[in-house]
This record gives sequence, C-alpha cells and structure tokens, in this order.
Amino acid sequence: MTDLWRARWQEGRIGFHLPQPHPALIHYWPSLGVPDHAKVLVPLCGKTLDMRWLAEARHPVLGVELAPEAIEQFLAQSSAPVSRYQQAGFSISRQGNIELWCGDFFHLHIQQASEIGAFYDRAALIALPEATRQRYAFHLAQLTPPGAKGLLVSVSHQGEGGGPPYSVPHQEVEALFMPNFRVSRLEEVEPDERGLSETVWHLVRRGPLEP
Repeated sequence: MTDLWRARWQEGRIGFHLPQPHPALIHYWPSLGVPDHAKVLVPLCGKTLDMRWLAEARHPVLGVELAPEAIEQFLAQSSAPVSRYQQAGFSISRQGNIELWCGDFFHLHIQQASEIGAFYDRAALIALPEATRQRYAFHLAQLTPPGAKGLLVSVSHQGEGGGPPYSVPHQEVEALFMPNFRVSRLEEVEPDERGLSETVWHLVRRGPLEP
C-alpha cells in the first residue's frame, strides 16, 4: 500500500487531487458548528487545497500524509516560511497554522492529537482497501474526543469499479462509523462521467455513555 501511493505521487498519477477546495467542504462546513480555532485533523491529506481553506476559516490544521512528495508540493504552493522538526517517527513541517505530519496515520497516537477538535476526510477512507477500512474508522474514533464533528466524503462506483478511489457503499459507511459516531447523510451527488458518485456525511463522535 505504501509503495502504491508513493509511486502514484512520484509519477503524477493523482487524478483524485482537485485544483480548488472541495465544494462540499465550502457548502457544509460552516453549518457543522465547529468552534472557531478548533484544530482539524485531515487524514491522508495529500496536497489538498482544502487545508488552505480550513486554515483561512481560522482552524489550525493537522494533516497526515505518507508521501513526502505530496507534502513538498503542498508547501511549494505558498511562499510562507516553513519550519521542520521530528517527533515520534514523523517528519513534521509547519507552514502558518498548518502542520503536515509525514508518516503512517495508524502510528499517530492520542497524545500527539490531544488538541484535535474536528476532522475532515475527503480522500482517506476511499483510499483504503476494504480490509483496512475498519481499522481506519476505529483509529479515527480513538483520536477524536467526544463531541468532535467532522465531514466525510465517500465514493461509490456505478457497476464494477476498482480503486483507489475505492467504492464504499452507504451501508458500509454506516457499519464502520455508527459504533462510535452519530452519522448523518447530507448529500448524494449525481454520478460524474466516470460513473463515480460522491456522498457527503456529517459525523459526531459519541461520548462514552451515549447510546
């Protein structure tokens, strides 16, 4: 899996990258009621401009990405200075109020994510094969405190489709996240010319005593 994504970034096979912030983020994020200055976790962030949008909306951002090529390309989009340091197996780059942690998302621990107050997943769940998605959903729950709100974008394919992005049906999204999150479906977008349909979800981390 690591080699696959590194190869895609090295070869420029990043059709999943958008040249602008995702429309669902712009449309739905303000309605979630995430507090100002809450730090937003962006797993498998790539070089998404969604992080710039969140930062401009007064949120510190913690992006986690396996491919250093993606991080360097993101940093190069701005002339702002960059500070770099190492922590617990991650190479960390900070530019403004955006921190980019280069390393394995599954090695990020709650102590390192202690300030997280919200999360945003546009391309993490759908980048993972089925066998890894349950581990991802559980790890995300471990990193987010009760009451933390997030936006998730899933993808489904018309007919037989490979990946990544992988097709994750609605029933699987609900089965993965409902044990630890309140899950609401906000929008299902009509399939594009590739037969890919995006669905936008609102997730809220449940408390320990919440049914």
